[in-house]
Amino acid sequence: MLLLASQSPRRAELLKQMGLVFQTMPVDLDETILSNEAPLDYVRRLACGKSALGWQKSGQNMPVLGADTVVVINHLVLGKPQDKADAQRMLRLLSDNIHHVYTGVALTTGEGQVYCVVKTQVKFAALSVQQIDDYWHSGEPVDKAGSYAIQGLGGQFVENIQGSYSAVVGLPLFETRQLLNKIGYQP
Repeated sequence: MLLLASQSPRRAELLKQMGLVFQTMPVDLDETILSNEAPLDYVRRLACGKSALGWQKSGQNMPVLGADTVVVINHLVLGKPQDKADAQRMLRLLSDNIHHVYTGVALTTGEGQVYCVVKTQVKFAALSVQQIDDYWHSGEPVDKAGSYAIQGLGGQFVENIQGSYSAVVGLPLFETRQLLNKIGYQP
């Protein structure tokens, strides 16, 4: 059995897609970015922190997977929008631009911790004010890093990606399997 230290339905769905048996155990970790913290370091710290905290809470008898995803444009980390105006600001930044999505994954066991960070480049189409407004009213951007979901309605705005599609959704499948193999986890 594997524990997922997350309440993300997208990560749970991706683990199911991998055929893994798991339980979810959300953890509460301060996700404030540190001053001068690089996006790669930030997402790695959060993934490792969630996994380690989950391990501490779990009774320490099974592997714990933690993950986090951030959207970055021009060195600016875009988290989940605070409100409609914040989502519109983010979507205007992404419009007709290239951005990067960083997803960190960590596994903690009694033997220690292994982790990786996957970086994917995403090119957005030009968005009109009306498209941005309509997208906000769909409800999809509310709890998504960068205010969009590539696996949902937001996918229609993506011209192309270079890297891992599943990492943009929230969990890179290939790299997660590699980490599971590293710790000797056999489902």
